Amino acid sequence: MQDVVDVEGLTAAWLAEVLASEVRSVAIEPVGTGQTTATYRLSLDAPDLAPTLIAKVAAGDDAGRTRVSFAYRNEVGFYAQVAPTVDVAVPRCHHAAIGDDAMQFTLLLDDLRPRTPGVQVDGCAPERVAGAIGNLVGLHAPRWSDPTLTDLDFIEGPTAATAAFTGEVAKAATEGFVERYAPDLDEADVGTLRASAAAVVDWLLTGLEPFSVLHGDYRLDNLMFGVDPHDVVAVDWQTVAVGPPARDVAYLLATGLTVEDRREHEEALVAGYHRALLERGIEGYDAARCFEDYRLGLLHGPLITTVGCMFSPAARTDAADAMFVSMARRTCAAVRDHGSLDLVGRR
Repeated sequence: MQDVVDVEGLTAAWLAEVLASEVRSVAIEPVGTGQTTATYRLSLDAPDLAPTLIAKVAAGDDAGRTRVSFAYRNEVGFYAQVAPTVDVAVPRCHHAAIGDDAMQFTLLLDDLRPRTPGVQVDGCAPERVAGAIGNLVGLHAPRWSDPTLTDLDFIEGPTAATAAFTGEVAKAATEGFVERYAPDLDEADVGTLRASAAAVVDWLLTGLEPFSVLHGDYRLDNLMFGVDPHDVVAVDWQTVAVGPPARDVAYLLATGLTVEDRREHEEALVAGYHRALLERGIEGYDAARCFEDYRLGLLHGPLITTVGCMFSPAARTDAADAMFVSMARRTCAAVRDHGSLDLVGRR
């Protein structure tokens, strides 16, 4: 029996074997529009299982799969090795497997309905963001500055070589982004995007302690929200990393709140994050240091926005364009508001 299959292999017989339960039939419905990662809702006729599950598998041609094989490793590695050690709310994983060459992977996850994803371009109410921050504490606190994180074979920590490579990628992505969206960006935003890209190498090697597990792309589109503001479940763990925890907080606030809401609420939200860390037993990390790490972490926004946009395999759409422009404007404003570039290289 193969542990790893593409969509054609998601048969009732295969599911019955990997789930160790009777599955009489399965109906498969695509969810989303991914090109190199495909997501499906599986409707099961199975007396002892939930009526639906979510399956994520590799998709696209070999060239596309090769480009994102690191993301396949990250997500499978997270669910198999990290999720059981942290308290962040994620879908329950029923099966996680990846091929030796990382060209195929298969995940079977709980269906999170009736929760709905956030909408990046619309932004989010501050109380929703507060709930999402509470979920981040459950990710960061359990592995706070845990030296065994270096034992994870699917995550490469920050090095001079990886920083240099990322810096070149960031510069290329930023120029492409500026060219593509020139009519929608003002002069200040263009300047901030270019300055942020130029600082990436030094930024990636600045302020590396404390460290923990990072989601890496913790924004509204990757969060599923229930009716209760504190019911927040994080999905899409393909960018999981080890690094300064405040980067996740900064990225969420800078991309998920309007500029006006961020300016009004960010101090209270970051303070709430810090208090929650202390309640979880984190020591030696004062509020001033936390807020400075937040300021420095804001540079994660321009990097992920430009690289994510320009290297995405998905087809360009008006909705995607609006999302990326909104993220660029919001994150650039935050970087300027907090003088984030002035902090690079200081520690």
